[in-house]
Amino acid sequence: MDNGKIKELPCKYHMNGGDGPKSYAKNSEYQKQLLGYSKKVMDELIQQQLDVGLNPHFDGCNPFRIADFGCSTGRNTYLAAQNIIEAVEQKYKSNEEDPQVPEFLVFFNDLVQNDFNTLFNYIHSNKPNYFGAGVPGSFHGRVFPKAFLHFAHSSMALLYLSRIPEEVKDRNSAAWNKGRIHYSCSGAAKEVEAAYSAQFRKDIEAFLDARAEELIPGGLMVIITLGILDGVLPSECSMGVNFSILGSCLEDMAKMGIISEERLDSFNLPYYYTSHMELETLIKAHGCFDIARFEKLPTPFRQVVHDIQTVVLSIRVVTEGLFEEHFGKDIIEELFQRYAEKVGSHPVLYDDKYRTEASYFVFLKRKTNTSKPGT
Repeated sequence: MDNGKIKELPCKYHMNGGDGPKSYAKNSEYQKQLLGYSKKVMDELIQQQLDVGLNPHFDGCNPFRIADFGCSTGRNTYLAAQNIIEAVEQKYKSNEEDPQVPEFLVFFNDLVQNDFNTLFNYIHSNKPNYFGAGVPGSFHGRVFPKAFLHFAHSSMALLYLSRIPEEVKDRNSAAWNKGRIHYSCSGAAKEVEAAYSAQFRKDIEAFLDARAEELIPGGLMVIITLGILDGVLPSECSMGVNFSILGSCLEDMAKMGIISEERLDSFNLPYYYTSHMELETLIKAHGCFDIARFEKLPTPFRQVVHDIQTVVLSIRVVTEGLFEEHFGKDIIEELFQRYAEKVGSHPVLYDDKYRTEASYFVFLKRKTNTSKPGT
């Protein structure tokens, strides 16, 4: 198994830090709702799949080690850890032969640019019932020793690519994405989506390689990610429309000389929205994990999607750092003001035909005595 780490992007892959009105911590209700939707099914599967009393790695005398990959900042990662611990405690207590509950050690992983200060201020102010530690580094490579973790968790993080495919920035390539900021933008060539998809496949393989090494045999993993429904064109989903609108704002600013056309042509957002079929195929092909459950979660924000401020802030907190790094901070307020004006008059705010995103819940179990095929 290849343990080499993918080189991290110089790009600042982090959500808006702090706890102010434009922070991720104050504008991540969508992500919080997904954790709530997944709690019941995760509880059920932990009771079914956690081999307490059968696997010596789950001896209650030893600490139970959990990692949240792509934890970001704010309360959601704390909520995820609490949900996991409560379900695991219940499983240990139900073991009549040895009901001893272990101590818990929770690791919070994200890139080094993440606002860990705000994260730990929040966690420790809530007096957690576990020991916590921050582990900076890319989850596309190993960040823990072999056979170390009992439970891995990652919510809304795997849609971030480790890097932008080089061909979408190459003017001599059929995948050059001139004048657009994402493969889902209207008019993007099919080669652009193919380049993003190829990078996603590499990233998922690297992520699964690393977690297969780090998890004990029989260890569990939950993945929650935002994707699209099978058969839906990316340009027809609300994110595609929103990115097209954002791109058109940058085009307008380029025409006015506020930014250069060259800078615009070299910028692409690092998100990839997989489908159920694509992700399931990649996990099965990897070969180190059994899929205990793969299902679509309810869609948050159904009742408030027409709120312009909510839409703008939900986009801004996850993209502002990327725009600022590439174009400079002086354009940020104007960019999102233009975006608010355009999106406010677009049917994407209220027309259900654009609601083709899908949030997927995947529950995996590390196979025992199994390495990646071909290694």
